[in-house]
Amino acid sequence: MKFEAIPKETIMTVPQKGREPQRVESEIRVDPLTRRTSRICHFMPPAWKKPDLDALVAKAGDWCPFCGDNAHQVTPCFPADLISEGRMRKGNMMIFPNLAPYDSVSAVALFGTHLHFIPMTDFTPSLIAETFAFCCEFFQRITAANHPEAVYHLINWNHMPPSGSSVIHPHLQVFSTSTAPLLMRQELDAAKVYFAQHGSVYWDDLVAAEQADGRRYLGKIGRSHWMTAFAPLGTAGDVMAVVENVRATLELTPADLADIAAGLACAMAAYDKMGLYSFNMGFFTSTADDETFRFHLLFSPRVYFNAVLGTPDTGALRNLYNESISIAFPEKISAMLKPDFNARK
Repeated sequence: MKFEAIPKETIMTVPQKGREPQRVESEIRVDPLTRRTSRICHFMPPAWKKPDLDALVAKAGDWCPFCGDNAHQVTPCFPADLISEGRMRKGNMMIFPNLAPYDSVSAVALFGTHLHFIPMTDFTPSLIAETFAFCCEFFQRITAANHPEAVYHLINWNHMPPSGSSVIHPHLQVFSTSTAPLLMRQELDAAKVYFAQHGSVYWDDLVAAEQADGRRYLGKIGRSHWMTAFAPLGTAGDVMAVVENVRATLELTPADLADIAAGLACAMAAYDKMGLYSFNMGFFTSTADDETFRFHLLFSPRVYFNAVLGTPDTGALRNLYNESISIAFPEKISAMLKPDFNARK
C-alpha cells in the first residue's frame, strides 16, 4: 500500500512579518486506488463559529413539504407496480419519489414527518440505523420487482445548507441505479485492476495498512473500520468506514447498520466540537458477486469559507478540475476525532 504525497513550498514576504522570506508548506496527496489528487493547503485552524441554528431554521419559513400532513398530501407517489401503496411508511418514517429525480429510481427518505429539524448531535444511532434499515427495505422491494435499475443501491445524506440541502427537514437521497456515479465507477474499475495485480481486495489491504500506521485509524465498531481518508475530498477531511466482507448495500446486516450509525454519531459529535453542523454522507457499493470490492461510506463535513458572504467550500479547483482541497492534514483531523471514537470503548 503506497501513500504518496508530493510536498510543495511557497516563498513570500509578508509585510506584517518583516522582510524575512516566509515559507508556506503544502502537499498534494494521491489516492492509493484511483490516483485522484487532493491538495492539503490553504491552512486554517479546524474551528468554526456555528451560526444561530434556530434563526436559520426560522428563516426557512413555517411551511415545510415534509412535515406532518403535508408529507401525505403534497409528496409524489410511486407507480403501483413498483410500490403498491404509493409511498412507503413505517412509523413516522416515509419514502416517496424525488420530485426532481437523479435517476430512474430516485427517492427521498424522511427520518420522520414529525422531525422538522435535528441538530447534528441529536441524531441518535438508533434513529440513523432504523432509517437506513427502512431504506434497505425499499431497495429489497426494487430488487424483488426485477427493476433494471436494481444494481447499485445508494444512500446519500445532505444535512443543512452548506451540504447542498435545500430543505431543513432531515432526509436522505435514496436511489437504485445501473449507472454508478463517477467516483464510485472509478473505484469499481480500479479495484478490479488492483485485485488482478495484487491478488487481494484493496480495502482489506487499506484497513490493514491504516491499522498498522495508526495515525489515521480511528477504531473498529463491529465489522466496520473507521479512519480519516489519506487524500480527502472534503475541506475538513473525510471519515471513511469500511465494512468487513461486505460487497453490496443489501449484504449489510441489522448489526452492521447499527455499527455504522454508532460510528457516524461519533464523527458528528467530534466535528460538532469544531463548530461544524453540516455534512455529506454517501454509500459506495458494488454487487454481491464482485469479489474485488468492499462496501464503504464517506462522511464529509461541509463549511462556508466565509459565512457572512455565503462563500461555499468549492471553488474552481474542485468544480472545474475535480481536485479537492483540505485545510488540515488528515492526521491532525484524526487526532481531533479519536477522543469521541475512543469514548465508545
